Amino acid sequence: MAETFDPWSPSFVTDPYPAYAELRARGRAHWYGPTRQWLIPHHADVSALLRDRRLGRTYLHRFTHEEFGRTPPPPGHEPFHVLNDHGLLDLEAPDHTRIRRLVSKAFTPRTVERLAPTVRRLAGELVGAFVAEGGGDLLSAVAEPLPVAVIAEMLGIPASDRALLRPWSADICGMYELNPPEETARRAVRASAEFSAYLRELIAVRRKDPGHDLVSALIAAHDDEDGGRLGEQEMISTCVLLLNAGHEATVNTTANGWRTLLRHPAQLEALRADHGLLSTAVEELMRYDTPLQLFERWVLDDIEVGGVPIPRGSEVALLFGSANRDPAAFDHPDEIDLGRTDNPHVSLGAGIHYCLGAPLARLELAASFGELLRGAPDMRLAEEPRWKPGFVIRGLRELRVEL
Repeated sequence: MAETFDPWSPSFVTDPYPAYAELRARGRAHWYGPTRQWLIPHHADVSALLRDRRLGRTYLHRFTHEEFGRTPPPPGHEPFHVLNDHGLLDLEAPDHTRIRRLVSKAFTPRTVERLAPTVRRLAGELVGAFVAEGGGDLLSAVAEPLPVAVIAEMLGIPASDRALLRPWSADICGMYELNPPEETARRAVRASAEFSAYLRELIAVRRKDPGHDLVSALIAAHDDEDGGRLGEQEMISTCVLLLNAGHEATVNTTANGWRTLLRHPAQLEALRADHGLLSTAVEELMRYDTPLQLFERWVLDDIEVGGVPIPRGSEVALLFGSANRDPAAFDHPDEIDLGRTDNPHVSLGAGIHYCLGAPLARLELAASFGELLRGAPDMRLAEEPRWKPGFVIRGLRELRVEL
C-alpha cells in the first residue's frame, strides 16, 4: 500500500490522482500502516461515512483515551489541543449541536448577504492592484488577502492586526497533516497560545463595547430552547476555526483553480466568453482539485466497509480527492467540465460537519474569479508552480502569472 499511497512524496503531492485510481480499483478499505488508518477511496463510502453517527471527529464524549486504546497527547501540546478540541470541527453531540445552533444564529445567510458588497469591493481592489503591477504571484496578491480580510472584517479584527492571522492559521493547520513532526507541533502550540491570548483580549473589549461584528454576536448569542451560551474557550475556539476554515480552503481553491484553468485553455476561454458559467465553474474547480484531500474520523462502534470489518478504536481516512474523481459518481471525472451540473462533490463535507461557511466561500470564489476574468483576460502562467509539502491541506507555494 505504501507504494501506492505516499503522502510525504513530492511526486505524489503533485499528482495523487493516478494513485487514487489504483486504490479504488483494489478495494473499498485499505489498511495503511504508516499512519495506522483505514483509507477509504470511493465516493459512495466517503459520502456515507461522513453521515454515519457510528463515527466521530472525537471519541472523548464517550471514552477516555485509555478506554479507546489511544495514548493521550503530550502535555506540552496542551495549548493546541485545548483550542482545537473546543471547536465545532472536533466536537460531537451534544456540544456540537449546542454550539453550531448558537453560531448559526450569528452566521446567517443575511450576514453573508450584507458582506457581499464588501467582498466584491475587496476583490475589485486587489485585482485592480494586481493588474496595475502587471501580474506577479496571484496567491499572495489576491488569493490570500481576500478571504483573510473578509473573515477579519466579520470578526471585527482591526486592519492593523490582520497580518498576524495568516501565519497563526498556517502554523495551527500544520497539525492536521499526517504524522506531523515535533517542530510542526511546537509552531502550532505557540500559534495557539498567541492567537488565544489575542482573542481573549478582543472578547473582553467587545463585552464592554459591543459592535456589529461576529465576536459581539457570539457574546450575545442565546439559545432560547435550553438557555445555553458559549463559554469563553468555546468562543475562542470558534473564532479560530472560522478563520482557519474560512480562508485556508478558499485560498487554495483559488490558486489550485487558476492553475487548473490556465492548464486547460479551452475551458478557460469558454468561461471568459460566458461568465454565466461561474457558479458551476466554482463547484467544478472545488471537485477537480480539492484543497482538502483527506478527512479523518474515529470509529466509535464497529463498522464494515466493502466486507472489511473496521473495529471500534480505529481511525478512517476519508479520501476526498479520490471520492471527487470516482467514475461511479461522475462522468469523465478526470476531465474538467466547467458546465458540469450533476456534481455531488464532497469538498465541503457532509452530515453534521458540513461546512458552515459554504455560502461565504462560494461568494468569495465567485467574486475573485469574476474580477480576474474581467480585469486580467489575458493572464497566463509565468512559470510552473510548485506544491507545498502538505498533503491533507494541499496547495501551491505560489502561482506566478503574467498579463
